[in-house]
Amino acid sequence: MFRFFIVLVLSVLALTPARAAELVMVEEAGCAWCERWNAEIAPAYPKTAEGRFAPLRRVSRHDIPHDLKLQRPVHFTPTFIVVESGEELARLEGYPGENFFWPLLERLLTTHTNYGAQKTEES
Repeated sequence: MFRFFIVLVLSVLALTPARAAELVMVEEAGCAWCERWNAEIAPAYPKTAEGRFAPLRRVSRHDIPHDLKLQRPVHFTPTFIVVESGEELARLEGYPGENFFWPLLERLLTTHTNYGAQKTEES
């Protein structure tokens, strides 16, 4: 019976996807670049490999939650911060447009998380 329990727990852990990272979008009302990101990227983001790996979390520039440990203050919106366990790993300040956003985000995730390894496993 004990062996069955151990096998069951290990099976559940193996099937549970690890959420190693999240993408925090720091925004503020009236930000034209935030609105552009919302129009060009937001609808597709959760459907992408990047969005599944690092789900989006939106926060106000004027109300940064205390659970986020940032390396430095945020002065520009939008700012995209890759965090793991609440700690900043990397950031992209500003929105460079749709054609540049995706490769820059992929580079941040690949360089600062295990995104590259997970992406290889999914292929």
